[in-house]
Amino acid sequence: MNAPHDTAIERAPQATQASASANTSRRPRLGFLGVGWIGRHRMQAVAEDGCADIVVIADAARTIAEEARALAPRATIMGSLEDMLAQSLDGVVIATPSALHAAQAQLALDRGMAVFCQKPLARTAQETACVIAAARRADRLLGVDLSYRHTSAMRAVRDVIASGAIGDVYAIDLVFHNAYGPDKAWFRDPLLSGGGCVIDLGIHLVDLALWTLDFPAVVRVSSRLYAQGRLLPPNPEVVEDFAVAQIELANDATARLACSWNLSAGCDAVIEASFHGTRGGVSLRNVQGSFYDFVAERYDGTRRTRLASPPDEWGGRAAVTWARQLRDHPGYDAGIEHLQQVACVLDAIYGR
Repeated sequence: MNAPHDTAIERAPQATQASASANTSRRPRLGFLGVGWIGRHRMQAVAEDGCADIVVIADAARTIAEEARALAPRATIMGSLEDMLAQSLDGVVIATPSALHAAQAQLALDRGMAVFCQKPLARTAQETACVIAAARRADRLLGVDLSYRHTSAMRAVRDVIASGAIGDVYAIDLVFHNAYGPDKAWFRDPLLSGGGCVIDLGIHLVDLALWTLDFPAVVRVSSRLYAQGRLLPPNPEVVEDFAVAQIELANDATARLACSWNLSAGCDAVIEASFHGTRGGVSLRNVQGSFYDFVAERYDGTRRTRLASPPDEWGGRAAVTWARQLRDHPGYDAGIEHLQQVACVLDAIYGR
């Protein structure tokens, strides 16, 4: 059975008595635009946490919207973003095709609504900058679903590095091979998707490397992109299904990245982010080809120590974190500006 096209999806978290009793007096009113596989899972996480009220649902397919409303029976179904933006909402959660993200996010921000968007926020660094500028201008919270930051394993990796326990990080190995490929035609059109496996999967790897090291400056990027084994030119007119890149950082560390769709990997997926320091190493990796289960380990010579293990219901944490922040601090958060650096690295990988 093929995995979903965006492998940052996790099994839906279970409702708890504590979340059901959350204080509703300050809960933001949210609209969900796009409630397919990803959008519906994020909506379920928010609904079960109780951190927001889901009041509007919109999707191009009415039947999909009706199915999603089972998670929020009081929500109203609307036919378009324009109808949604006419409502009194505090925020909009966007899970539509990538080509629509930037324009839809800017429309919502210009109406004074906060935005939580599936990755990529935009197809290029220029588009990304425009969305961030709109959030700053509107003084509204902007978030992007870079969900792997929120795994317990990646948090453990970051904590070890921040503690200085493995010394100075000088090398990073980043891998995301997906034995499957996207199941929608627009993913194969670079005008609609912004690219192939790099913008779909590699964006997570670039973000994890920079985020873990507190966003050092990038001094040089080199890459090679392939489509069905054929080397592509810079700024290709077709999407890549395999990519390798080297990212050189101002702190003298070097990150090596490899990602792919439809690779014969011998399992469903190979996902890894390993950081090598002067006094040891630490790594996140998936378990037995799983898209969902991760471990974190610390390495000292030939010894390894387990830091985090499954189970870990991480898939909806980014959306819930954003909704809680919207409830308490709805204004612009300058932390989103780091996403511009990630977008610039992707542009450099693509040679545009």
